[in-house]
Amino acid sequence: MTSETAEVLDPRVARTRRDVVEATSTLLLEEGWDAVTHAEVARRANYSKATVYAHWPTRLDLIRASIEQICDAAHHPAPTGDLRADLRAALADFAADLTSRHLDRLLAGVVERARDNDVVGALRTRLYETGTSGMRAILAAHVAPRDVEPALALLTGAVLVLVTYEGRQATTAVLDDLIDRVLATTAPRTS
Repeated sequence: MTSETAEVLDPRVARTRRDVVEATSTLLLEEGWDAVTHAEVARRANYSKATVYAHWPTRLDLIRASIEQICDAAHHPAPTGDLRADLRAALADFAADLTSRHLDRLLAGVVERARDNDVVGALRTRLYETGTSGMRAILAAHVAPRDVEPALALLTGAVLVLVTYEGRQATTAVLDDLIDRVLATTAPRTS
């Protein structure tokens, strides 16, 4: 057994990693990218800075671990087979994640840095794929394959603008109108 394997199995190391990543995630979601420092994460997780640096040598290592944990913990509403109802539930969940979980702050930090850093670019892709996987699956089950990605971009883009830029609520009426407009431009899936 290598020392790395032993470290992974050590419950103390697992607890440290869990605590630090949770503290980083909370800090990242509540205060944004710039607030994540080794000192602040160590303070919030109740570990020394040396311990944090030992496992995550750079701030980007902390943020990457946090985003991976956020993506791994993501859940989407279970589809029922009713296209409009499923899209409404998925879009409402997306809007709630942007507002109540502060994902808008997280996305802003990632988008701002993704152009200049391949690691952050990969994190941006992971966040988008995770956040849209439920809607993508719903659309793929009901609309022509060529229409899935454009419909997904229109739906998620509209909700993103509505909630983050305009500061409006994604009400059922607004979501239904958006879904109707987008679905009017798609062809049904043929088996």
